[in-house]
Amino acid sequence: MTLDPAALRDAITRWYASAARDLPWRRPDATPWAVLVSEVMLQQTPVSRVLPAYDNWLARWPTPSDLARSAPGDAVRAWNRLGYPRRALRMHAAAVAIVERHGGAVPSSYVELRELPGIGDYTAAAVAAFAFGRRHVVLDTNVRRVLGRVLTGVALPGASVTVAERSLAESLLPDDGRLAARLSVGLMELGALRCRARDPQCFGCPLATGCAWRLAGAPANGSRRPAQKYDGTDRQARGRLLAVLRDSDRPVTRRRLDAAWPDDGQRTRALDGLVADGLVEPLPRGRFRLPA
Repeated sequence: MTLDPAALRDAITRWYASAARDLPWRRPDATPWAVLVSEVMLQQTPVSRVLPAYDNWLARWPTPSDLARSAPGDAVRAWNRLGYPRRALRMHAAAVAIVERHGGAVPSSYVELRELPGIGDYTAAAVAAFAFGRRHVVLDTNVRRVLGRVLTGVALPGASVTVAERSLAESLLPDDGRLAARLSVGLMELGALRCRARDPQCFGCPLATGCAWRLAGAPANGSRRPAQKYDGTDRQARGRLLAVLRDSDRPVTRRRLDAAWPDDGQRTRALDGLVADGLVEPLPRGRFRLPA
């Protein structure tokens, strides 16, 4: 280990105090629900796209109870073009569960958060840490990349979190939960702003002088995955069909959906997938709507 854990923690927290972006879910008045919404929205989606959706969502549904009273289709419509719309259904299902199991208050424990529909290990740990100051390892791609480069000299993390990565991150956390959360969010921010996957800005990194990867000459490790194409894919076809349904206050006919995508086979496959995922509800006489 190139850097002493205490020195790493101190460098990150001092850098974060001066360099962190002012994001609404990080402010002192952000509720646990706001933190949960932000963590789900930020999955595979950049901050610039999340910010307007986050503001609109919380203006409409400031509490889980507000969302639970709405139809799932309203959540899908409000998700708009944020991407991966099944997240909207998971948010709605989680809100319903929070109302039914926890009286409308987001639970503070990792175990109870993990039991909510659609909430995985990372999201449960992040909400427990950032909303409630609990001591948990929070490993997103940014954190994994920073720790891999600085401490083990690996350029990019693998596809899945390893036992070794989790153990290394755990060893760095201070005992105080709120300080541990501060370290985790600082590592995230460093990965987002400086220690980026492409074009890392080592000159502004507080860990540069002790970074194992940089000291080794910044070698590549071959783990970079090729960018996924979007144009012409089933995912794009699904997006086009959902856009038609989002833009209509009434059920739409199959003819309108047919006009949204030219390839018959791909369009049918995309529509069948949307129905199977619960994002689209088929109605009699060949009509479709967002889930009621």
